[in-house]
Amino acid sequence: MSKPDIESMIRVDQAGEFGATRIYQGQLAVMGDRHPLSAEIAAMAAQEENHRAKFDALMARRGIRPTILQPFWSAAGYALGAGTALLGPEAAMACTAAVETEIDKHYSDQLEALAGDDADPELSAMIEEFREEEREHLDAALAAGAENAPAYPLLSGVIRLGCRVAIKLAERV
Repeated sequence: MSKPDIESMIRVDQAGEFGATRIYQGQLAVMGDRHPLSAEIAAMAAQEENHRAKFDALMARRGIRPTILQPFWSAAGYALGAGTALLGPEAAMACTAAVETEIDKHYSDQLEALAGDDADPELSAMIEEFREEEREHLDAALAAGAENAPAYPLLSGVIRLGCRVAIKLAERV
């Protein structure tokens, strides 16, 4: 196996965590703080903010530049969060479930690439910790009725495709 591109991994992970914070900000802006799911969404948002802050610090220590698409991810993440929340709480949770499904796969692929002689223990530990929290978000979204969202298979498929495209773009740009 070829040596993983650590800088690219960190750049895309930071961009993804930033995008996740914006998704939750959009959802909370629409749902407000009185909806029964708001406290759970706010807790997930706080974890994503922690992930982003840790990737920010890692990037600063290692001299890694962020993606130049960050302004786009900000707008797109917020719009995705607000848009799905406007469709209803199940759609907001469908968004979370779709995103976390892709992030689980993405982080698992990264951990596999980091395994072995070329491992980066600091990055591997961060990804492992964050992947477990992302899996908790997925489970919470499913428990909150994500699969009951209108046109769930289509909504989930479009969001998952968007995540895969965003990952590829952030790795390169």
